[in-house]
Amino acid sequence: MIQAKQELREALQAALSAVCAAGGAAPPQAVFELPKQASHGDLAVMAAMSLARTLKRNPRELAQELVQALKAQPAVGRWVAALEIAGPGFINLRLSPAAKQAVVAEVLKDADGFGNKPASGERVMVEFVSANPTGPLHVGHGRNAALGDSICHLLQTQGAQVLREFYYNDAGVQIATLAQSTQARLMGLRPGDPGWPEQAYNGEYIADIAADFLARKTVHADDRAFTASGDPEDLDGIRQFAVAYLRHEQDLDLRAFGVRFDHYYLESSLYSSGRVEDTVRRLVASGHTYEKDGALWLRTTDFGDDKDRVMRKSAPPGGAAGSDGGYTYFVPDVAYHIAKFERGYAKVINIQGSDHHGTVSRVRGGLQAAGVGVPAGYPDYVLYKMITVMKGGQEVKISKRAGSYVTLRDLIDWTSRDAVRFFLISRKADTEFTFDIDLALKANDENPVFYVQYAHARICSVLAQYAGDRDFAGADLTRLTAPSESALMLKLAEYPDMLARAAADFAPHDVAFYLRDLAADFHTYYASERFLVDDAALARARMALLAATAQVLRNALAVLGVSAPESMSREAPAAPQEAEA
Repeated sequence: MIQAKQELREALQAALSAVCAAGGAAPPQAVFELPKQASHGDLAVMAAMSLARTLKRNPRELAQELVQALKAQPAVGRWVAALEIAGPGFINLRLSPAAKQAVVAEVLKDADGFGNKPASGERVMVEFVSANPTGPLHVGHGRNAALGDSICHLLQTQGAQVLREFYYNDAGVQIATLAQSTQARLMGLRPGDPGWPEQAYNGEYIADIAADFLARKTVHADDRAFTASGDPEDLDGIRQFAVAYLRHEQDLDLRAFGVRFDHYYLESSLYSSGRVEDTVRRLVASGHTYEKDGALWLRTTDFGDDKDRVMRKSAPPGGAAGSDGGYTYFVPDVAYHIAKFERGYAKVINIQGSDHHGTVSRVRGGLQAAGVGVPAGYPDYVLYKMITVMKGGQEVKISKRAGSYVTLRDLIDWTSRDAVRFFLISRKADTEFTFDIDLALKANDENPVFYVQYAHARICSVLAQYAGDRDFAGADLTRLTAPSESALMLKLAEYPDMLARAAADFAPHDVAFYLRDLAADFHTYYASERFLVDDAALARARMALLAATAQVLRNALAVLGVSAPESMSREAPAAPQEAEA
């Protein structure tokens, strides 16, 4: 059916060209829509509605001309059973059984590669998580990780070469606070004691860091290793050990979540390499900066920002001559993105919390002001909202270990990696989301990840019971004529286009929606037809359709980093057609 849809898309493009040529207009791109109701057909064409405005024609008359032009195309005769005009100018196509049945062989032939496009040569960097090493990863970092990793998988299905990058600050105020908090623990202080630093981190993990520092342990992270001196007066050593310790902890959390990174980039390197100073020089030379109230400003309003931004803060009261207040956060951000561009990544996607909304315009404005050839609109951003965690009908706010928030590890330990990844990706990034622990633990159809995974397990159970010819490539697919089979095959055929749209929109939630729809179509099929029938040819054809459905379920779950179990148990009794999956 993938081939059929491609040939029909080309046929529609030819028909649009013919109709538009008569009216002296450029043809729109050929696009098929899905009818709102399955009873209306399998594919829909809305072009007559938009062309009517351009050509100043009656849309239904245009639809009639389009239908005649389509009927002249050989592909339409080959793959379409009926063409119908509905309403003011909609065109509905009913595909032939052969067109629908073809997808089964296409899926089985391409297997893990079904829906994927060949390598395009495009290099894309996705920067995500990027948590400062000042504490355990919280649930917001979890949503960031699930989004970023799934977007990487999506881009890879479209042929892109993707680099996963983690950017973090290994110096600065927050890291200094981390070192001071650990040193206070080393001195025997606890949160609430006299002398405990006012801005200190209060979680129990600080005590763990202090204990290991005193024991002179060596910690290894993906990008560094450090051995503790054990000296409570060694503040710099404490800082380096604490950073390495928490980077190691974050690595463990990310591995437990099934997320890996190709490269780590340190904010401190932007200063040590001179990139920040070089960026400031470029911005000053551009003529878009000015001095005001002792601070250095960038005129980002020249590039669409709602207000100008401070680059270098004014000197603190009583500061020495020539001292200044230091650069604001967006200056190293601009330097970092110049580095991304110079590393050859013309497409960059940043996954950040919605509280970073103001970052978008100021970083883009700074890049344009720097005049280094970065295109407008660079980089792309996916901004996500934080989540609420519910357990037993009550909001969960505090993790004992973190001291003030629920950690990613808490979610994984309370439920499972699969549940956390699927749930965190199941809504649009910019919408509020409630993670219901109780729902994630249910082994029934109310739990969306269970519902999808159980579909795969059910198929595996039926296939395991099948004793016939397993060369499904030779199955007689013309036997697949039941309405539930037709609906399932149409859903399988949607997969490649859905992947392409989701990748273009950075929308992995579309994959989660698709999986639920595909699982629903399978469960309907399972309830309406029997598979292990006496008719050997029919049984073999149905096994082929089941094998193709399982393959697409696996492929789509892999995009989200979720497993496809071959056996599962459920709370409700299994249907009589099968043993428990």
